[in-house]
Amino acid sequence: MRRLRQLAEHTPAGRERYVDLLRALAITMVVFGHWSVTVIGRDAAGQATGHSALGDLRWAYPLTWLAQVMPVFFLVGGYANAASLTRLRARGGDAPGWLIDRSARLVRPTSTLLLVLTAAAAAAWLRGAEPTRIREVVWFATIPLWFLVAYLAAVVLTPAMYALHRRLGLAVPLVLVVLVGLGDLGRLIGPEELSYGNYLFGWLAVHQLGFAWHDTRTVPPARRAAPPQPSTGPAGQTAPPPAEADAAGPSTPDRPGVRRRRLPTSRRAGLVFLTAGIGAALLLTVLGPWPVVMLKVPDERFDNSAPPSLALLAVAAGQLGVILLLRGPAERLLRRTGPWQLVIGVNLVVLTVFLWHLTAAILLIGMLDAVGTLPAPAVDTAAWWAWRVPWLLLLSAVLVALVAIFGPVEARSARHRTGRRTRGSPARAALAVAGYAAVVAALLINSATPQRAPEPLGTPVPALVAYLAGAGVLRLLRSGWGTRG
Repeated sequence: MRRLRQLAEHTPAGRERYVDLLRALAITMVVFGHWSVTVIGRDAAGQATGHSALGDLRWAYPLTWLAQVMPVFFLVGGYANAASLTRLRARGGDAPGWLIDRSARLVRPTSTLLLVLTAAAAAAWLRGAEPTRIREVVWFATIPLWFLVAYLAAVVLTPAMYALHRRLGLAVPLVLVVLVGLGDLGRLIGPEELSYGNYLFGWLAVHQLGFAWHDTRTVPPARRAAPPQPSTGPAGQTAPPPAEADAAGPSTPDRPGVRRRRLPTSRRAGLVFLTAGIGAALLLTVLGPWPVVMLKVPDERFDNSAPPSLALLAVAAGQLGVILLLRGPAERLLRRTGPWQLVIGVNLVVLTVFLWHLTAAILLIGMLDAVGTLPAPAVDTAAWWAWRVPWLLLLSAVLVALVAIFGPVEARSARHRTGRRTRGSPARAALAVAGYAAVVAALLINSATPQRAPEPLGTPVPALVAYLAGAGVLRLLRSGWGTRG
């Protein structure tokens, strides 16, 4: 609590605290959403299994328009990436240095999860566990990694996409939405391969809106001339520089029309986004071919989230409207010390919470099964609903223990900085991109490998090799290799 109080006291006056709140809320909703719809059952061999109850809760499909919060995460991710990139450049850093900085916060906690799961899988295999069973458990634990595939790709593309945003503004996400529409057309009438790009185009469209939100922080030119040095925060940490150091505001006026760079953030704009987004989503789902549910359900013909569809982007627009309408009350709340300390605490370990929340479910199921107290009530019965409360409380306790163990990895990574007035060689830039590409490819291989593939290490060996190679390259670059100045 003392550290949280110190961090709260050293928060720059111009920090957009609402972004931090949205990130914390989005991940919290993902965690409790996954836990709430978990169904515990048993397979033919009598072993405990888990799956989603969403397919049996059709009445809950409209609720997924709120529960599908990945667009919110990409929106705040775009804001945060634009802020950190412009801040580093104001200190004299470069794009490769920024990529290397970001890898510390994203790759280190992910590496911890994969290494722990691999070690546990190897131990289970040596004790005689079936490789298909090992893969099934690890597959479930690594479901959160599918999201990181798209997000890491967005991070790698941030320098180029932010430069495109500075040149073309809101025209960029509009073009990406058109590309998503072409991909949807491919899913409807073929060829389906046209839709594969939606995995990137859809999330990039929302990410670009985060850039436009960041550009609403107009900075007077006189205060942008000499970026100040970062101040020293608690425990020797480097505190975030003042808002004026962000270089956040556009240096030239917005172009008219869709090429404007700043996101409209008024209450009127919020109402427009909400009305237009929900109206378009209703047309595409109720009257159109897309399912109402915004999360994956096995028996649906199409999946709105994998890859992102126009319907999901319409819901994202509606969510943006809600975010803008609630911004004022939320900012007033976050000026209070208690709520802001809570938001800081969650954000210090937010990726750890996300990565380990399904592992917590696996551990709890295993522990309850081992002592013969694992309930398995039918979905949507009184017993199943009554079990939700103790189930969520027990899962929270297990996750708290996991975060206490592995959270410090992320908390230390958040303090890592390499981008101090350094310039790297072309080889350093190429290696940074190659390292990210290897990590993304590894996570993609893991996500594409079937749930019951015979994998004695849980994760496919090619994925492990590619991941360790990519993470190793990024770790080498974080140590300072290839820098000058």
